[in-house]
Amino acid sequence: MRRRLINSTLAVVLVVIAVFGVSLVIVETRTISSSAQESVDSEAYRLVSIVDSRLIGGDPVNPDILSDESGAKRYAIIRIPGRRPIEIGERPEGGAIRGSAEGDRGETVTVEEPRSVVTAEVGRTLLIIGAVALLAVVAAVLLAVRQANRLASPLTDLAETAERLGSGDPRPRHKRYAVPELDRVADVLDASAERIARMLTAERRLAADASHQLRTPLTALSMRLEEIALTDDLETVKEEATVALTQVERLTDVVERLLTNSRDPRTGSAVPFDLDDVVKQQIEEWRPAYRSAGRAIVRSGKVGMRAVGTPGAVAQVLAALIENSLMHGGGTVALRTRVTGNQAVVEVTDEGPGVPSGLGARIFERAISGRNSTGIGLAVARDLAEADGGRLELLQQQPAVFALFLAREAGAHRDQPEGEEAAPRTVR
Repeated sequence: MRRRLINSTLAVVLVVIAVFGVSLVIVETRTISSSAQESVDSEAYRLVSIVDSRLIGGDPVNPDILSDESGAKRYAIIRIPGRRPIEIGERPEGGAIRGSAEGDRGETVTVEEPRSVVTAEVGRTLLIIGAVALLAVVAAVLLAVRQANRLASPLTDLAETAERLGSGDPRPRHKRYAVPELDRVADVLDASAERIARMLTAERRLAADASHQLRTPLTALSMRLEEIALTDDLETVKEEATVALTQVERLTDVVERLLTNSRDPRTGSAVPFDLDDVVKQQIEEWRPAYRSAGRAIVRSGKVGMRAVGTPGAVAQVLAALIENSLMHGGGTVALRTRVTGNQAVVEVTDEGPGVPSGLGARIFERAISGRNSTGIGLAVARDLAEADGGRLELLQQQPAVFALFLAREAGAHRDQPEGEEAAPRTVR
């Protein structure tokens, strides 16, 4: 591209120089020739006037006197009737420019100048024009190189940016070139890079969320299938198969929820639901895992509450909190339901060491974990809670107390009076 730009610029300059240079040479040549002719004619008229004045006064006319009075440096021949011709200067050899004049007494003066003088003047003029043309060509080449670099280098950068985007590196460069058209292309590429980066981030986030969120229902489903494989009791098989089907349904709900959140994290489908059913379902689901760990789950608090949210999302939030207590906590895990204002609250706590003091403010950020876990579960849980208009908070660090706040159903009358709570139930 650089070569094409330089060649095109140089071609334009050469055409301009050829057109205007030839015209200038022709004009200058004619001007020099005309000026030389006028000078010769002027000297002839001056000599003839001198001769006239001397003839009228009866003064002698000879070459020395005429040379002194006229200051003539060219060759001149004066012809006076009845006298011999008078010559001044040296007669030029070869071609000459001649100028003539005739006096009142019949005398004639002819002045000649060598054509080589005019040719030399034309040559000097051509030399000056050629030097100027050469300087113009050099300046044009330098300007063409500069412009070619100014245009080619940005295009090379833009090509590298586009190639980098195609290879999977979506970092925008935010580099501009002071050329509006190229800057527009750079803007488009940077915007595309940002969109690709967001898409890749969303895909990675979906993959991480899916692997984390699907792990729990898959583990529960695997345990149910193991129970079926180890028992010969038909009733137990039916019971475990029913629970397994429930796990499959929840697995499907998890997948749909993840896909919905990947498209728009703010999308929710909140409906009134029975909070007790969700809490009970989670306790039943986590019973085998806690039984294997030799730990207990205790449920207490108000019963009969109806909240507004998505049952599947609320179940996933509680599952994340319960799993977090199983992995990082210790002792008894307690689920307590209560009412505060117009909100239903589910608290999850355990008897473990709690959340490290340095992580309290960042515990819901992605990739933040105090014990070599993925750091995804609590971040996803908060997103799910906020999608339905609720919120998930860390109320206490040591021991850890997490609380899920949900809106209560308007006009609900099933709640038991304040202070009337379900008796604590322990599942081992």
